[in-house]
Amino acid sequence: MSTLKENSKVDFALEKSNYILMGIGLAIIILGFILMAGGKSNDPKVFNESMFNFQRITLAPMLVFGGFVFEIYAILKKPKSN
Repeated sequence: MSTLKENSKVDFALEKSNYILMGIGLAIIILGFILMAGGKSNDPKVFNESMFNFQRITLAPMLVFGGFVFEIYAILKKPKSN
């Protein structure tokens, strides 16, 4: 029975490079959500205009969308054949 454990090898669905690319895509998505955060006002009676700046309205959603597109690429990337 010990030979069965020695001969069995775990095969993952993707290769190491795919998982590295998926980690990069996840980091891009997290960065986009971090850039979206904030913009609140300290006084609830005062409206804070900084919540509508370029970073929160344009840049952060583009990063999140780009991160998801990058994730799709990372999953679909075919391994190099020898």
